[in-house]
Amino acid sequence: MLSRGRYQGDGIGLVDDKGRVAIPAALRATLAANAPKADGKTGGTIIVGPHQNPATKCLIAYDTGYLDILAEQLDRREAAFTGPDGEFDYNIKRRAAAGEGVPFDGSGRFIMPAFPRFYAGIGEHAYFYGTLDYIEIWDPKTLIETDGMADNVKAAARFHMMQKGVAL
Repeated sequence: MLSRGRYQGDGIGLVDDKGRVAIPAALRATLAANAPKADGKTGGTIIVGPHQNPATKCLIAYDTGYLDILAEQLDRREAAFTGPDGEFDYNIKRRAAAGEGVPFDGSGRFIMPAFPRFYAGIGEHAYFYGTLDYIEIWDPKTLIETDGMADNVKAAARFHMMQKGVAL
């Protein structure tokens, strides 16, 4: 089995009125390496959906290869937390299965699916942050207002928005 690249890096993407946005270069390179197109052309598929944790109002995005890893993690969690009556909180899997695969081009542009974008409150700007296994996509203001978010992540979002001339 080939080793997967880890998602590290961050950046701001401008979201147009149709939901088109570009993945920052550092993250795009890992995404393309983890899920190369069979025909050798640039681009591929990114899966985008709400974060599994309902208290985390952002999206996660990942390559198709991460699906098997995610399914394995959820199967282990189900086995560990199935009650004596055989019942399990299936909402855990429902939240994780909410992703939608969309194509991205060689420049990393893709159309963010409408419902996930609505769910995360992403408007004109999307903040991308690599968390090793996947990419989080945030509305910058929501990220900064999120209790418990790491200070360095909040500072990075503020910095990138400041670079765009937007104060948060």
